[in-house]
Amino acid sequence: MNYLTFRDKLYPSGCFNINQVLLWESDFDRNNLTRWCKQGLLTKLRNEHYAFPDFLQKPDSWQYVANSIYSPSYISLHTALSFYGIIPEEVTSVTSITTLKPATFHTPFCTFVYQSVKTALFFGFETKLLQNRRAVRIATPEKALLDLLYLNSFYKSENDMLELRLDEDFLQTELDLDRMEEFLAQFKNKSLEKRVHVLRKTYDI
Repeated sequence: MNYLTFRDKLYPSGCFNINQVLLWESDFDRNNLTRWCKQGLLTKLRNEHYAFPDFLQKPDSWQYVANSIYSPSYISLHTALSFYGIIPEEVTSVTSITTLKPATFHTPFCTFVYQSVKTALFFGFETKLLQNRRAVRIATPEKALLDLLYLNSFYKSENDMLELRLDEDFLQTELDLDRMEEFLAQFKNKSLEKRVHVLRKTYDI
């Protein structure tokens, strides 16, 4: 198999898995993938999932990869909050929500972390078109906050909430409180309701 032919066929996919390769070329030699990874022509993202290194350097490519290598999933928690500018720091890993078991994948470009929720809580995300024209699933600001407080129960006190350093202007003017309360009701979790109450009191929203 010629690498350039392979690249021309698979590059539009952004990232891909071995099943996609075999659908295109049923007798494809998997040893090619190992050899091309050693040569730096491919990057292994997780077991049987790959991408081209230059694709991974494009803006927002990591968000598309996060959706693709572990599905179903949507970006949430700190990564989504950073995406919307609600927290000031740039995140060092991509955090997502899934209904599968929790998982973490380390790559040379990024670490992908997936936290698990039951199927009933897999909601509150939208499909957004990024700079690279690829569509990704990402939590709304309201659901990202709820996911964060739900999965990190150590955020309890006003000091804990202040340590999140949430953007108060965003909370006051852009956060949809009605939608957040609607989402909160779907969790049916009294402890989460208490933490949300503390959050709202801390930031006066």
